[in-house]
Amino acid sequence: MPPAGLQDELLDELLDQIPALAGRPRTVEELSGGLTNRNVKVTTPAGSFVARCSASNADALEIDREAEHQNSRAAEEAGVGAPVIDYRPDLGVLVIGFLEGRTLSRESFNDAGVIERVAASCRQLHDGPRFRGTFDMFERQQGYLRTVQTMGFRLPAGYLDHAATFTRIQGALSVRAEGTVPCNNDLLAENFVDDGRKVWLIDYEYSGNNDAAFELGNIWGECRLDSDQLEMLVTAYYGRPSRSKLARARLQGIVGQYGWTLWGSIQDAVSPLDVDFWEWAMERFDLAMSQIGGSDFEDLLLDVQLTD
Repeated sequence: MPPAGLQDELLDELLDQIPALAGRPRTVEELSGGLTNRNVKVTTPAGSFVARCSASNADALEIDREAEHQNSRAAEEAGVGAPVIDYRPDLGVLVIGFLEGRTLSRESFNDAGVIERVAASCRQLHDGPRFRGTFDMFERQQGYLRTVQTMGFRLPAGYLDHAATFTRIQGALSVRAEGTVPCNNDLLAENFVDDGRKVWLIDYEYSGNNDAAFELGNIWGECRLDSDQLEMLVTAYYGRPSRSKLARARLQGIVGQYGWTLWGSIQDAVSPLDVDFWEWAMERFDLAMSQIGGSDFEDLLLDVQLTD
């Protein structure tokens, strides 16, 4: 059932079917965000929880709800994910513990210590238990493109003109492939919760084992870090400056923005939410194009092959 169309009385009936949320008195508070879910904070005498009510367009977006559940548990085990309380695939609901802290914004990355805490939490996740499934944006982009073209959804003008460049990036990254680690793969600013001591990572819809540099590059793209901030993130993550790692994160960030453009194209056509997904898609496409057309793009393709 689409979360955007879930009426309050139906939501109340749904919550009554989940033991952890069925207590009385109970308060329910809508949470912002959630482009593919309806997320609500539920407070009962037993504590506060978040119910993630799934949308019906998961297939088009290649979301694996079983993997989301299992990987959320692995992130909890790694020490950076919220506790998983219950999972009801029959109801389309994942229940996690509510994390106290500040939800980050893009501007938060200007605050002292935030980038270092983000890097430490990413490292902790990546050092944790392996995830179910893999996430490779080169494969995901091809799947999204098939959906867009088969369904006749609109594409940004000139999108397909850069297919060869996308392949060049893939080739450069493969020269010194570094294996995969468990990654969230969707760390936009709102998926960080900062309690002042550590940053928690939430929302594992797109999680899977992936190149660690994709995680860092995706943070750069989604959180709109400048070049100095990305260098700080890469240095904090690896414990030292690295020209090749920085190039790898930049290139993976471009890959992410180019691929997520198609996610926005699909959502523009199928989502019931009152969100301008076309503008969302174009924002990512424009960033990818600005990087591909940048004066240092060819240098990035060479630097990523270095052994520093």
